[in-house]
Amino acid sequence: MTTTIDVSELIVSIYRETLHDETLGANSDFFEAGGDSLTAFQITARLQATLDIEVPVALVFAYPSPADLAEVVAADF
Repeated sequence: MTTTIDVSELIVSIYRETLHDETLGANSDFFEAGGDSLTAFQITARLQATLDIEVPVALVFAYPSPADLAEVVAADF
């Protein structure tokens, strides 16, 4: 049985847990939600562990919303 992962939903979930804010959505901004370098590393570590792909921390800074980050990550997944 093959499981399809919705990368955008996964990233929203990781943002919510890491930034401790259940109101965050796909278009929420990492920086406006209180994100910093430590939380960026936590987000990329969770993505790497879940998807088994390398996710450079710089991507969180370059693509600060879950929707934008998902597009880039999904291209590699």
